[in-house]
Amino acid sequence: MTSNSLIRIAAAIIVLLNAATPVHAASCEDSIGRVQAQLDAAIEKNAGAHGWGPESLDALRGYQPTPRSLAQAQGASGAHLRLALDALDRARAADRSGDIAGCRRELSRAALLLQKRRQ
Repeated sequence: MTSNSLIRIAAAIIVLLNAATPVHAASCEDSIGRVQAQLDAAIEKNAGAHGWGPESLDALRGYQPTPRSLAQAQGASGAHLRLALDALDRARAADRSGDIAGCRRELSRAALLLQKRRQ
């Protein structure tokens, strides 16, 4: 194999590896993770703000709480949190289908709902 052939093969490998990078760069995955962490913190803070309550039937059955079940258990005070979780679910679905604009739109909606919750 000549050095010209090796250079061409190396260049082709570099091009192929770099071609995969924009797919991850265009993904909303990192932003989804950040918004999920903010939402989890808001749900946990809201859950602790109202003192102790009676255990739910799911808790008595040993089911582990999820962010959605915690927001649901908070009743009216968790309404914005449930809507933000719904927007985050839609953002994940848009990201999986490659709809980056849709993903970002839903992430903005979730962030706005979190902001409203703080007010």
